[in-house]
Amino acid sequence: MIFWKYIFFLGIFFIFYNYLGYAVIVFLINRLSPKFSKKRAETYYPTVSFIVAAYNEQDVIEEKIRNSLKQVYPSSKIEFIFIADGSSDQTASIISFHPQIKLMHLPERKGKSAALNRAVMAARNDILVISDANTFLNVEAVKLIASHYQDSLVGGVAGEKRIIELSNEVDNIGGREGLYWRYESFLKKIDSEFYSVVGAAGELFSVRRNLYEAIPESTILDDFVISLKTAQKGYRIIYEPRAYAMELPSMSLKDEKKRKIRIAAGGFQAIQMLSPLFQLWKHPRLSFLYISHRVLRWLVSPFCLILVLIANIVIVLKEYSFFYSFCLFSQIIFYLVSFISPFISSNSWLKSLKFVGYFVFMNVSVIQGFFRFIFNKQKATWEKADRQTMKIND
Repeated sequence: MIFWKYIFFLGIFFIFYNYLGYAVIVFLINRLSPKFSKKRAETYYPTVSFIVAAYNEQDVIEEKIRNSLKQVYPSSKIEFIFIADGSSDQTASIISFHPQIKLMHLPERKGKSAALNRAVMAARNDILVISDANTFLNVEAVKLIASHYQDSLVGGVAGEKRIIELSNEVDNIGGREGLYWRYESFLKKIDSEFYSVVGAAGELFSVRRNLYEAIPESTILDDFVISLKTAQKGYRIIYEPRAYAMELPSMSLKDEKKRKIRIAAGGFQAIQMLSPLFQLWKHPRLSFLYISHRVLRWLVSPFCLILVLIANIVIVLKEYSFFYSFCLFSQIIFYLVSFISPFISSNSWLKSLKFVGYFVFMNVSVIQGFFRFIFNKQKATWEKADRQTMKIND
């Protein structure tokens, strides 16, 4: 019985520490310690290579090009490289109509990691700004990102990801995903203040070209690995929330599930690839953030949810205790709410309960991603998840 009680309380500790506890610790340390950030002029303009990897994006690529060319940045100091390797639709043809864009296109599809490696080899400038084809940036994004490179210890800059919430969504996917990314943005902000962001989002991130390390073509989470490989060299990855990328939500929970499982499988692969970051004595602040924010999120917390429930059931069956009975009752209600949440109308006053379902949905996806990684079923090339559509206006 003592064993199950240890499992119960350790599981609860890891879950709360991962999602809330570590953030409170970092937030308090940030308030009590001097900041890493230095004053900088926002008129600093290093040379920039703006890279977009696109695969069969004919529906959005024209709009992406127009959005990219609107960046407020000296034209003599920025080049645009769009790589469309493997695209079998009109993506490459559309890009070729724009002389301001350097098109790279090979018929063979090797995945985004291989495409980025090839694009970086062709890049001429000092700073690499990388963005996804289906996201749209505010016009000052590149300018705001570039200003951080005045600090020689800054190796990369991560922009903010924002989900466009649509009023006509059937399942409120955008609302739930948007809330999750606001939570993630808060964590990135305090991580950056403490030392460094632990993993940038591919929608908008940047690294110094001389720090870019070519990644294996099999890499699933290219953005995450590239940014942490840079941080591993002793450089900080700064968070710049004023530079943001807007993205539409997935078409359905089924499409969102495909994406979450792929990210989770990539997360387990990244943990394996980034094993030196477990050496706390070499990277004390970075390793602390990486383990607390990322490793526990993928490797520990989802399995702790299962173990806590099993331990709670065993304890209640073995001995009567109001405390443990109440905990079990609360867990049962929590998972029942999760189960019925897809059936709650987005216009209902109970719609906030949908976030309970999204939390469980994310953790189930992580577990599925774990088995996909173990059995090597997730490849770097994958079937894209469908996203909702609308006209994006700057």
